[in-house]
Amino acid sequence: MTQNAIEIQGLTKTYTGQGGAPDKQALKGVDLNIRAGSIFGLLGPNGAGKSTIINIMAGLVRKSSGSVRIWGFDQDDSPRQSRAAIGVMPQELNVDPFFSPRNALEVQAGLYGVPKRQRQSDEILRLVGLEDKANAYARTLSGGMRRRLLLAKALVHSPQVLVLDEPTAGVDIELRQMLWDNVRMLNRERGTTIILTTHYLEEAEEMCDEIAIINHGEKIAQDSTANLLGGLDAKTMVIVPEEMPRTLPELPDIKTELRDNGTLALAYHTSVTSAESVLGLVRDSGIRIKDIKTEQADLEDVFLNLTRSA
Repeated sequence: MTQNAIEIQGLTKTYTGQGGAPDKQALKGVDLNIRAGSIFGLLGPNGAGKSTIINIMAGLVRKSSGSVRIWGFDQDDSPRQSRAAIGVMPQELNVDPFFSPRNALEVQAGLYGVPKRQRQSDEILRLVGLEDKANAYARTLSGGMRRRLLLAKALVHSPQVLVLDEPTAGVDIELRQMLWDNVRMLNRERGTTIILTTHYLEEAEEMCDEIAIINHGEKIAQDSTANLLGGLDAKTMVIVPEEMPRTLPELPDIKTELRDNGTLALAYHTSVTSAESVLGLVRDSGIRIKDIKTEQADLEDVFLNLTRSA
């Protein structure tokens, strides 16, 4: 086991323009280290370069320059070993409609050179909840079941690194919970390193130990989820007043908003204003407080703050 499951240095990718169009630089010297055994979030707006990074790691796209090491294997020096160490669950539902789930896993295992005696097709189908559909044609499966099959195919060669590209896009709550239960189990019991891309920021906040944010082909942040959230010192004090104020108080360094539910929200920065100062200013405005709570910044705030500044 290596200290880092993924080590990327100076990764660039330029797509040649077609029909006279200018070249497009999708990645601009990305450095990325992902600790072995972690659940890692790779986030960014559409077109930021996340899919290009994933496709390069999976061996589907050739990089322009830089180095990629997967589970200690350099992609250029040991391409077979590096590809064997990673499994990718793609976003697109690309399954063969005429294969059953069991046949699809057997074919996938054969492509990775897994000997028949070492294949675990039925165990994997049971893991993802498809054991009762093992012999059904894939074309008869629902969209959610096809997504489960994609996860199963990514697991056939027991990869040390599992990449989930928008795994819960368009799925119902039950399937989403099943997927996350499986991911946590793989990470906890097998030590599988999970790399997750998602547009559901609350998912990343709940699931990931560490997060990197990509924007315009560059890494603009990488830190533990706790540090990213802690780095944004925005806070909101929500007050339930004894009676509704006739006018909103104008307070220095504080943004005041009257919410639809009758509460008074006061947004401030802890580096500039203390909670005690906010309370004092509210009392000085003649507002009597019935109840109070505070709201911390969430990952969406961090994401928007970083991508806007970038």
